[in-house]
Amino acid sequence: MYSYIVDELPALVEAALPVSQRKSVFGHSMGGHGALTIALNNPDRYTSVSAFSPIVSPMQCPWGQKALGLYLGNNPEAWKRYDTVALIRAGAQQLPMLVDQGLADNFLVTQLKTELLEAALQEAGYKAEVRYHPGYDHSYYFIASFIEDHLRFHAKYLK
Repeated sequence: MYSYIVDELPALVEAALPVSQRKSVFGHSMGGHGALTIALNNPDRYTSVSAFSPIVSPMQCPWGQKALGLYLGNNPEAWKRYDTVALIRAGAQQLPMLVDQGLADNFLVTQLKTELLEAALQEAGYKAEVRYHPGYDHSYYFIASFIEDHLRFHAKYLK
């Protein structure tokens, strides 16, 4: 998916539509994880990044450790490129970033670990907006409730 999002999809869009070179990326859950790591690994390609309920540190959650191990082997050093918290701690270039997280999300404590992102942002002096929403879970309704905020956030940087 990495090369598809970074290279193939933009080439298809640029070949078919009259678009500018400015790009932003956002996603939900695992897609939010992808959006954050893709943007942080390619700050020259993206003007902004946002995510809904992203897995922010797969290196520090059970699901992520299993997936990274299966895809990349058992060397945690190789995993850091796919971990938002590790990238920020390593000095990733700052991009405008917005993260929304529902407080009723069943995955928040065990898998998403948004508090690790907040700690890394603070340690690095990385300015980003992380917002928590009481009563919202991991559902489409959560995304639908705040998608306009994300579109407006990206529009500021795409103009």
